[in-house]
Parts: sequence; C-alpha cells; structure tokens
Amino acid sequence: MRDHPLATDAVLALGALVSMVVGSFASPHGAHGPTFGTRTPATFSLFLMVLGAAALVFRRRRPRVVLAVTIGLSLLELTSGEPRAPVAMCAVIALYTLASRTDRPTTWRVGVLTMAGLTGVAMLSGPLPWYAQENIGIFAWTGMAAAAGDAVRSRRAFIDAIRERAERAERTRDEEARRRVAEERLRIARDLHDVVAHHIALVNVQAGVAAHVMDKRPDQAKEALAHVRDASRSALNELRATVGLLRQSGDPEAPTEPAPGLAVLDDLVDTFRNAGLPVKVMVQLGRSAADTAPLPAAVDLAAYRVIQ
Repeated sequence: MRDHPLATDAVLALGALVSMVVGSFASPHGAHGPTFGTRTPATFSLFLMVLGAAALVFRRRRPRVVLAVTIGLSLLELTSGEPRAPVAMCAVIALYTLASRTDRPTTWRVGVLTMAGLTGVAMLSGPLPWYAQENIGIFAWTGMAAAAGDAVRSRRAFIDAIRERAERAERTRDEEARRRVAEERLRIARDLHDVVAHHIALVNVQAGVAAHVMDKRPDQAKEALAHVRDASRSALNELRATVGLLRQSGDPEAPTEPAPGLAVLDDLVDTFRNAGLPVKVMVQLGRSAADTAPLPAAVDLAAYRVIQ
C-alpha cells in the first residue's frame, strides 16, 4: 500500500462507490427500520456518486481540492430535489484525509465549516424536517471524520517523534562507543610505550656493558647478556599481557595476572641492579591510617609507571 498509494486510493474509491450505490437503494423510513428495494436512486445522483468516487482517487495528492470537489457534489445532491443519496460520504472521506495530513487548527476550521455547511443545507432543503435522521447523520459523520483524522495525525506525529528519539539515541550510543574505544586504544598505547621503553633501556644498558667487558671480563659479559635475555623475556611477557586485552570473546583466554604496581617495585629495581647500577629505594610511610591504606589501582599503576 505504501509502494502503490494511487492504486490503494483507487480501491478505496471503488469501495466507497459500491457502498454509496447500495445505500442509495435503502429507505430509512420503513415501518421497522431501513428497508432495501423500496426506492431507486436517480440518474443524476448516480452520476454524482461516480464523480465523487473518482475524485477520491486523488485524495492524498490534492486533499484540499478533493474536499472542495466532494463538498460541491454533495451540495448539488442535497439541493437537487431528488431522493436523498449518500453522496456526502465522499466529502466525509475527503475531510478525514485532509485532517490526517494537516495541522490541528486547519483541521477544525475546515471541519466546522464542512459540518455547518453540509448540515445547514441538508436541513434547509428537501421535503424532510430539519431534525430528520439523514440531516443528523451528515453532521455526525463529518464530525467523526475530522476527529478521526486529527487522531490519526497526532498518532503518526507521536510515532515519528519516538522513532526520531530512538535514532538519535542510537547515534549517540555509537558515538559514545567509538569514543570509549579510542580512549582504550590510547591507554593501551601508553602502556605499550611504557613497557617497551623500560625494557629497551635495560637491554641497551646490558648490551653496552657486555660490549665493554667482552674482551677483558668475559664472565661479566656473559652475565650481562643473560640480563639482556631476561629483560627481553620480561618485555615480551608484558607485551603479551597488554595485547591480550585486545582479544575478542572467541580468542584464547587472556592472562589473569594483575596489573603491575608498587607491590612489585622490588622486581623492577632488581632489573637495574642486575645491570650493575646502584639503586636505593626509600619508602616514607605516613602516620595516619589513610596514608598507609592501599592505593587505588589507577594511582598504583601510575606510580609504578613513573618509577619505571
């Protein structure tokens, strides 16, 4: 129906025409209610019904024009002096279409004018008294058409607003996810830089020692090379642990070792002591319990990286 709106409106117009023609054969003044087959519509009324149904085919393309045309056809039928035929149903459908596709003030202005115009002409023309049920029916149908169209328009606007908020929330969530990914990548890059810089500095020192004493003190050179091996192994282990954070859910399980902190400061200092550098560590503890309490993980890691 969305892909072929003109065909949909043509089917609706055909259904409206059939309903109007069938209704024109019914007489509402039977002894026990409406009766069929007691009257036949005039040719002029049938012609107006066909024109009104044809106008409904274009109700969504030109709603104002179609409403004006159907109101004119309804007024012609009401003032023709022929037995009443439900041509006004075309105006009812056209009024609903206009109400569902415009704003509320326009809906009620046009709706009140249509109700007053058609009902007033129906009451003042024809042999029936002004309070006849056909006249009241025109008033009721046009009022319900305006109200139903306004309700449909409000619901569509409400659904569109919800959809827009959902799309905006989705975009915001995606942007937040990308921002968090970028921050995590930056943090991992910093950790990688700290790890690599520390261990490459150790390897450089140990390699310099080994090159300096290779000829005169081969035993010390061998020890320095062993420290180079240990430092490179530690660098690989820390790189593996850091890069393990990037594993996906289906990848092998990441290492479960805790992040480095001041608790392993002695191991960090020993790597330099093994290179032959004199390193002294002085720890000054505070007097209050708050000063000796464990540091937050982020502060602990930052202090370790600074010393490293």
